[in-house]
Amino acid sequence: MSLTLRTISREQHLAYIQSLPSASHMQVPAWADVKAEWRSENLGWFDDRTGELVGVGLVLYRQLPKIKRYLAYLPEGPVINWFAPNLQEWIEPMLAHLKQQGAFSVKMGPPVIIRRWEAATIKKGIQNPDVKRLRDLEADFIEPRAFEVADKLRRMGWQQGEDGGAGFGDVQPRYVFQVPLANRSLEEVHKNFNQLWRRNIKKAEKAGVEVVQGGYEDLPEWQRLYEITAVRDHFRPRPLSYFQRMWTALNNEDPNRMRLYFARHNGVNLSAATMLIVGGHVWYSYGASDNIGREVRPSNAMQWRMLRDAYALGATVYDLRGISDSLDETDHLFGLIQFKVGTGGQAAEYLGEWDFPLNKLLHKALDIYMSRR
Repeated sequence: MSLTLRTISREQHLAYIQSLPSASHMQVPAWADVKAEWRSENLGWFDDRTGELVGVGLVLYRQLPKIKRYLAYLPEGPVINWFAPNLQEWIEPMLAHLKQQGAFSVKMGPPVIIRRWEAATIKKGIQNPDVKRLRDLEADFIEPRAFEVADKLRRMGWQQGEDGGAGFGDVQPRYVFQVPLANRSLEEVHKNFNQLWRRNIKKAEKAGVEVVQGGYEDLPEWQRLYEITAVRDHFRPRPLSYFQRMWTALNNEDPNRMRLYFARHNGVNLSAATMLIVGGHVWYSYGASDNIGREVRPSNAMQWRMLRDAYALGATVYDLRGISDSLDETDHLFGLIQFKVGTGGQAAEYLGEWDFPLNKLLHKALDIYMSRR
């Protein structure tokens, strides 16, 4: 198949995404409005024979300080046939186009999963003192074609993050935790939760925790809980305006793109979460909780409600997003994987993010600049 790449309209881009079973929420046209500090462009790949649109990509351009050169970033994209035998013919026109646009370096995150580990396998790994990382465990599923993709990218001159694949050099998480929903009943999904999760869901029900959906007007209340979380977990919170922009941009594109949930007890909101929906893929994207009321297990109740809602939407996967690959109980991120493993899903490893330096000197300068920040 011979291909032509050109800039397309947002409408064409969105129509293509809507024709797919799913795609990353960072590759929908509205994501450009969420990332307002970046310039953006919608790319389309066309089959020369039929003239049909066969792939899309959302590119975000970040300008280098003081010069008219850009870092071009395709988060969790582009949305193309990654297993095409002629992958080079998809990627090379993109590089040529981005270079023309003034890009000195390109970063992309192929939405290709290499390995999956079942919750039971991870649990065994946690109990084994010799196992420190997910990679130390034999995977339950391996996608051999993913290794071919990585080989082809390397041969084309793409480079992987400096960390050798631990996933922390990436901007987007390399390891995620997902609960598969396709061809399963809700009873099966619930049965797969570990004992602690099932107990906590029951506890929340008994205590009278209710989970409700919020709207745009509830975002300040979300922000209150999120800022409490930021102090507790030592991270810098995004401002309220970010979530307001996210809500407006995503829900203008599709009224069911972003949702907000609260778990409350005796009329007090104890935890909150945002949920994103693209086709059959549903993400739990941001979570927040108060320091009080933990004994009534609001977070478990909220996740169970979100999972049920995802199921009712016909989702094939409920994605709890990033985890670290560390299975060491002394690791500060261990609690996160422990919480998510309790849902009985699977850890998945993506191919990670790849860089192509179009201008080696500027690319190196950016690396140094980023490492000092």
